[in-house]
Amino acid sequence: MPKPAAARRVTIVDVARHAGVSVTAVSKVLRNAYGASAEMQAKVRKAIAELEYRPHASARGMRGQTYTIGVMLPNIRNPFFADVLDGATEILDEAGYQVLIGPGSNGEAAEAHVTENMIDHSMDGLILVAPVSSRRHLDHVAGRVPTVIVGRHGRSAGYDSVADDDLAGAALVVNHLADLGHRRIAHIEHLERDRDRIAEMPNAVRAEGYRLAMRARGLEQYIDIASTSYTQKGGHLGAKQLLERKHPPTAIFAGADIVAMGVMQALADAGLAVPDDIAVAGYDNTMFAAFAPVGLTSVDQGGRQMGRNAARLLLDRTADHSRTATHMKISPTLVPRSTTAPPHGAVTPDRAPSDS
Repeated sequence: MPKPAAARRVTIVDVARHAGVSVTAVSKVLRNAYGASAEMQAKVRKAIAELEYRPHASARGMRGQTYTIGVMLPNIRNPFFADVLDGATEILDEAGYQVLIGPGSNGEAAEAHVTENMIDHSMDGLILVAPVSSRRHLDHVAGRVPTVIVGRHGRSAGYDSVADDDLAGAALVVNHLADLGHRRIAHIEHLERDRDRIAEMPNAVRAEGYRLAMRARGLEQYIDIASTSYTQKGGHLGAKQLLERKHPPTAIFAGADIVAMGVMQALADAGLAVPDDIAVAGYDNTMFAAFAPVGLTSVDQGGRQMGRNAARLLLDRTADHSRTATHMKISPTLVPRSTTAPPHGAVTPDRAPSDS
């Protein structure tokens, strides 16, 4: 019995004809490139769905592309990084790319191992989230494969970047707490040991933003920083250190939501209530911050949007390796919730008790 004839695979040309647009237009939509109008995108997406078009991976490989993108995450347990990954995957999936994840484990050696393996596997591009590697290494990677850096403030002609305005974000927290009447506002930072890269790291910029905002509010004498790590354990340790001060804070600004989780556990262990005894604010506005039992006041730096922007920049760079580098800065917003309130005894912000 003869085999039935195999159905012909749908091509990008078929999609273009079905949508009534050019092949170039379809390519732009698949790459999420700038310049594709909403109407054009709608036509092409509809044609792709109706024809059930799937890009042919082997054919792409023959054209020098594997249609795989490597994403390095420094800590897979931090939910903020999952938000960035979700945003990037959303865009890359629409463009027909497979996303492969590698853990950086918050260390230069691990990052180098991950990035070298991704390059060895001929990935079309890399998104490195909050890398701790040296600028020299990042430039080296970007010189070999299109690269976008997320969550780091350094700029390079060799790679694109997307970062939060951490100075502004820290000021949002300090001003919110000061407006509530707090003076003893402490901060838990991630200790940055490498002096050469300190100006580029979000944790260091966030801590500097805290210092600047405290000075701007006339609260310089109350600046108090616990240097631990951006982990739940680091938050727990930092809160314990702050509670041992001669004058403990009435409010704690944790440098990340996951740090705030450790802070609240330490306060509960000490028999203290949030926000009645100590107010707590975080940074990242991760999914669990909005959970009713948590209700964490937090800075939203748009993790998903950062991921989307990074993916679009990477698709543009894979299409044109020589284009000028783009460095995007996201404006954060504060999301007040139930973990922040005025300190005990505060009548108004202007008349907060001197010991608060």
